[in-house]
Amino acid sequence: MRVGLIIYGSLDTLSGGYLYDRMLVEHLRSSGETVEVVGLPVVSYGQALGQNYSRSIRNRLAELEVDLLLQDELNHPSLFALNRWLRQAVRAPFIGIVHHLRCSEPHNRLLRALYRAIERQYLESLDGYVFNSHSSRLAVNSLAPHQKPFTVATPGGDALEEPASSFKSIAHSQIIQSDSQRKRVEILFVGNLIERKGLHSLLAALARVRSENWRLRVVGRGDMEPAYARSCRKLVSSADLENQVEFLGALKDGDLVQAYRTSQLLAVPSTFEGFGIVYLEAMRWGVVPIAGNAGGSGEIIQHGINGWLVPPGDEAVLAAVIETISRNPEILQSMSLAARQRYAEFPTWRQTTENIRQFMLARL
Repeated sequence: MRVGLIIYGSLDTLSGGYLYDRMLVEHLRSSGETVEVVGLPVVSYGQALGQNYSRSIRNRLAELEVDLLLQDELNHPSLFALNRWLRQAVRAPFIGIVHHLRCSEPHNRLLRALYRAIERQYLESLDGYVFNSHSSRLAVNSLAPHQKPFTVATPGGDALEEPASSFKSIAHSQIIQSDSQRKRVEILFVGNLIERKGLHSLLAALARVRSENWRLRVVGRGDMEPAYARSCRKLVSSADLENQVEFLGALKDGDLVQAYRTSQLLAVPSTFEGFGIVYLEAMRWGVVPIAGNAGGSGEIIQHGINGWLVPPGDEAVLAAVIETISRNPEILQSMSLAARQRYAEFPTWRQTTENIRQFMLARL
C-alpha cells in the first residue's frame, strides 16, 4: 500500500498530534507499507487559507502516486478548497486524521463561526475519518453529519521507553507518611507553553493555595507562543513562587520518564483536548492527573477515582483540589493505583496503529 500523509512542517514536531502521526508512520513502514510525508509550510491561519491556491503546493501534491491519501485535519485551512481540485489529480481515497476540531476550542463568536464554516467544508471533502477519541467523532458528526466510514483509534500511552528499573512509580512509596516525615507533593506540567494548555490557570491557582507543601516542574517548549511563555514566567515572579516553580523546557525521553517517576500529580488544565495523551502517559507511572473537563479527557480520567476533571479556567476549583491534596497527600495512594489500572485498559500504540492500518486497507 502506498500512502501519502499531509502535515504541517516536520513529523518530529513535539506535540500529541504529531506523536500520533509519527507513531502511525513508523508502524506502517515497519509493516512493509510505503509512506510519503508531505510537510506544508507552517504559516498563520490566514496565510494557510491562501495555500489552497498555491501553484507550487498544487503541483507538489499532484505528483503523489498513492493508493490512499491521509491528511492531518489540523491542515484543514490549507486543504478545504484544494481538495476539490486535488481529486482530479490524485485518484485515491482521502482520509482525515482528526485530533480535535479548531472550532471546538474557545474562540470569540466570529472566529468560531469562521472556523466552523471552513472545517465543515473540509470535512465534507473527505472519504473517511480516523478519530483519536469518541469526543472527536461526536464533534465531527455534529458539524458535518455523515455516513462515511471511520474508526476510533485512541492513542497509546507507551511511547516512552520503559526504564529497566522497577516499573512501580516512586509516588506509590512516597505518599503515606507521618506528619513529621511527609514530603512535598511533586506536581508536573507537561505540554507546550501555549495558552490552550492552561499553564496560566495552574499558576494562578497555585498562587491561591495556602499550603506551601508542593513543588511544580514545568516541562515543554516555550518558543511556540513566546509572549505567552513570558507572561507565565512573570506570573510566577509576581506571585512570589520562584522557589516552588521550575521551568525545565523540553526534555529528552529519558529525562521525561524520570520526571514522571518522581512526580505524584500531573496538572494540565487545558481549555480543550481532543484526547489528552499526556494524561494517559502519566498514569502509566501512577501519576494522578488533573485535567480540564472539555473534550476527550473524560474518556481517560474518572473524576475522583483516578484523577480530577475541572472546569477550564476555574482557578478556584483547581486551587481547592491542589489545596486538599497538598494537605492530605495520602489520598493519592489509592488514586495512583487506580490511575495505573486505568492506563492498562487502553490499547498500546502498536494495537492502535494496526487498527488504523486495517481500516486503511479496507478502503482500497
